[in-house]
Amino acid sequence: MSTDLENTLYLDLKDGRVVIELRPDLAPKHVARIKELTREGFYNGVAFHRVIDGFMAQGGDPTGTGAGGSGKKLPAEFSAEPHVRGVCSMARAQDPNSGDSQFFICFDDARFLDKQYTVWGKVTSGMEFVDKIKRGEPVRDPDRIVKMQVAADAA
Repeated sequence: MSTDLENTLYLDLKDGRVVIELRPDLAPKHVARIKELTREGFYNGVAFHRVIDGFMAQGGDPTGTGAGGSGKKLPAEFSAEPHVRGVCSMARAQDPNSGDSQFFICFDDARFLDKQYTVWGKVTSGMEFVDKIKRGEPVRDPDRIVKMQVAADAA
């Protein structure tokens, strides 16, 4: 399988590297924004502030509170892509067009989210490292993104 390095993210966690295949075919605006933020170093050091066992790990808020973001809202790009283990999707407030920088990775199937949240990628390797992210709502002394980079830029 050939990998499109421009549409692959390396998410380095304390336990190892997670490889995420981006899905510009499903969510072109979200993928473009995530790559832009990644290239700015926005996600480096950011906590996984909401981690629910059997559901998902949420991060991408520089304040670590769940209320912060990059300040740029994205229009919803909902699809029929199922929310299953390893899927990366955009967090949002009640407004469907309120996605910003926060995202979550599903630990297990969460099909009740289908067509209501923007799926933008899927973990292709390293899910065992996602499984080790510290749980909590909020998380005390949370695990953080060590480094996130677009594979094409990786040293």
